[in-house]
Formats: sequence, structure tokens, C-alpha cells
Amino acid sequence: MARRRQHDEHVNHERWLVSYADFITLLFAFFVVMYSISSINEGKYKVISEALVGVFTDSDRALKPIPIGDERPKTVTPAKPLVKDSDQVDAGVSGASDPLKSIADDISAAFGDLISSNQMTVRGNELWVEIELNSSLLFGSGDAMPSDIAFNIIDKVAAILKPFDNPIHVEGFTDDQPIRTAQYPTNWELSSARSASIVRMLAMQGVNPGRLASVGYGEFQPVANNATAEGRARNRRVVLVVSRNLDIRRSLTATGAANAQPDAALKRAGTQTAPTKVMSPVRENAVNSPSPALTR
Repeated sequence: MARRRQHDEHVNHERWLVSYADFITLLFAFFVVMYSISSINEGKYKVISEALVGVFTDSDRALKPIPIGDERPKTVTPAKPLVKDSDQVDAGVSGASDPLKSIADDISAAFGDLISSNQMTVRGNELWVEIELNSSLLFGSGDAMPSDIAFNIIDKVAAILKPFDNPIHVEGFTDDQPIRTAQYPTNWELSSARSASIVRMLAMQGVNPGRLASVGYGEFQPVANNATAEGRARNRRVVLVVSRNLDIRRSLTATGAANAQPDAALKRAGTQTAPTKVMSPVRENAVNSPSPALTR
């Protein structure tokens, strides 16, 4: 009986393709990791850095102290007169030591370039001062994460506001273009998040959290026509409002500083200046809660 012929096993000469494919996959993953490491969001990095500095040290949290003395710009736009002599008498304000006028003068001196380019506006009266900034200076489109420019601006503003005790609230506004994202379902959330970001930055730079509050008005208090791109850009803004005292701040947040007028009732509330010293310690993390000294 004839023997069955044995067939030689087929040798797979293409097994190297498996190893080559694995090598290409690992190489692709390596470049993806390298790209993700190189694309750091500097704004988020600085927020984390500032938070860690605040946790591990009790010293001044400002990483870049801003000089406000002789190093101010030589050519700046002067602040508009805040009060008339007759109004000073009615409000009980002495012009030489008026903190609101000092704040307005210092802001105008420190940000003459932004004011001249219409990216910042400083206005006020005997009861409050408004510092208005275009949102494009501070945030990206549809986002509430502060940019690097925002940190530089708010650092300077905080250095000016820190020595005073006047209450501060930050107002956030948007245009009427709808936003529907998981993080910001409507413009209410976006405007509130932006104002809260500025409040947090001020607190991180040493401004007493008991003085601070934030409010978002969404798209419902425009200052320009939303039908044009220029009008929408003007409506996208953040306004820091420094009030003479807590009663004034409460009145302003009810209507928005843009719609308020220093009428007789507000002037009567404004005759009492802000307290010079906080009597009780402020609770930790109470950014939006007034201090006991301001509520009495």
C-alpha cells in the first residue's frame, strides 16, 4: 500500500506586517501625546497655579505686583468729573478723600491705552463707579475661561481696589445670539459664569471676598442694537461696579447699573460711606456673601 504523501507546511511570509502595524500605532499614539502636552491652556494653568499659591501660603497672592506710583503712563485719558460741588454737599462727600474719585482716577491713569481705544470705559457719579470692559478682552467666544490678557487687566484692577472697603459687584452681559451647549444652555449661564470668573480673580488677588458679588443679566440689558455686529460686540461686556456702600450696591443689582440713576433716595442711602474696617472675619469661600460689617 502506497504511503500518503506529506505536504509541506505553508510558511507565512507576511507576519512582519503585524509587527509593523503595531509599531505605526504606537508611533501615532506617541505623537498624539506629545501634541496634547504642547497644547496647554495657559488660562486654566494659571487658575490652578493661583489656587495652589493661595492654599500653601498666606502672603499676598499676586504673582506680579503692579506698581501704581511713579510708573503710571505719562499720557492718559483723564477721568470725567464724578461730582459737582453742590452734589458733594448733598451726598456728604469730601472731594479730597472720596474713595470713588480716587478709584476712577487710578483706573483711568492705569488703563489710558484701553480707554483711548474704546475697549474700556470708566464712568461714575457720587454714588458709584463703573468700569466697563469688552468681553472679547477677557474671554473667548462662548466661554467663561479668562484669557491671559484678562489676568493682566484684573491684576491691575485688583491692586487699585484692594486698599478700599467699598462694596463691589460684577455684572455680566451678552448679545442676543442664542447659545446651547452642555455647559451654558442659555446666555443667563454664560453671563453669570463670566461675572463669577472676574469675582474669583479679584478674590485671588487679595480683594476682600466679603466686598464682592456677581450677577448675570444675559441678553436682556443691551446698550446697543443687536441687529449689527458692532452693536452685538458692545453688548458683550463685563462691568465692575464699585458702590459707596452696601445699600447702594443692593439698589444697583436690582436694576443694573446701566439703568440706575442717582436720584434722591439713592443719595440719601449714599450719605454713609463704606466702613473702613471689617469687624468680623469673613467665612471662607463666601465670595458672594457680604461681610457682617457691611450688613449692619
